Amino acid sequence: MSVDLGTRPVAPQQGNPLTVKTLPRFAAIYAAIVGVAVALLLNVLTSVQGVAGTAVVAALVFAAGQTVWSFMVEGRRHAVDRLATTLVYAAFLAALVALIAILAVTVVKGIDALNVEFLQRSMRNVSPQKQGGGIYHALIGTIEQVLIAALIAVPAGILTAIYLVEYGGRGRLGKAISFFVDVMTGIPSIIAGLFIYTFWVLTLGFQRSGFAGALALVILMIPVVVRSTEEMLKIVPNELREASYALGIPKWKTILRIVLPTAIGGIITGVMLAVARVAGETAPLLLTTFLSQSINYDAFSGPQASLPTFVWDQISSGTGASLSRAWAGALVLIVFVMILYLGARIVAKFFAPKSE
Repeated sequence: MSVDLGTRPVAPQQGNPLTVKTLPRFAAIYAAIVGVAVALLLNVLTSVQGVAGTAVVAALVFAAGQTVWSFMVEGRRHAVDRLATTLVYAAFLAALVALIAILAVTVVKGIDALNVEFLQRSMRNVSPQKQGGGIYHALIGTIEQVLIAALIAVPAGILTAIYLVEYGGRGRLGKAISFFVDVMTGIPSIIAGLFIYTFWVLTLGFQRSGFAGALALVILMIPVVVRSTEEMLKIVPNELREASYALGIPKWKTILRIVLPTAIGGIITGVMLAVARVAGETAPLLLTTFLSQSINYDAFSGPQASLPTFVWDQISSGTGASLSRAWAGALVLIVFVMILYLGARIVAKFFAPKSE
């Protein structure tokens, strides 16, 4: 029996991938020009009007045109890739434009009423229809309420996240805690205010105060802190923990000196997200702190104003002077959150582990 050692048929060679047809270098610019031209034409011939409508039509024509062009020249795979890339950039630009628009409108409408006197005076004995007054009482209230809420929520949230990740996350208690954290994440802010008002004010008999408002903010802060800290702790490499254990370092020291410093940047970011989340809340504060036009330094006694309730109160008045004060109050609130965020980033950078 002989074996045929003859030559076998050779498979046809594939084409060089470097010679595959691709779109021109400036294809995106060409597609964008076509999209804008079509949108302007439809703006003239149809009911599509306004900057927003024209921009949406141009974006849709651009995405469809580039995808079809890529499909005809490059094939399905490249066309899908270009479409996905376009959608990602479009989502980013939409969010960026909305953010810039909000900031621009707030600055333009609030800068006129924002001055030194506005920051140093309260609204006591100031009529909503008249000029004057200020935001000092609300600024003091927001600082105290957010600080109290952070002092309670941040340690509780971080410790809870450490327990879930490093100790009992897979046990029954850990699963129960994780479930309730998920439930708390979706709680509307008004529900947190109603709970504190019912439990703290009506049941226990305490008066409305800045501290009651801070307790409502704690309920909203804790799930954000827990989830953000939990994710940051999970991305710390296990090799760092194992190396520490191999050197005989106890687990609590490993967490304190290795794990937390490694994740400190992300933890601080999560904390600031929680602070920004509650700093602008109005509904729970209306139920727990009520409205006040006077300065109250004692967060544990009597009604206390805050920046969100100040803005809500001025908008409710509906006059030109009060609307200007409302926009100025919103601008102060944005600046307040930005200052807190920058300060937190500086602290995180200071305590972060040094790299070679």
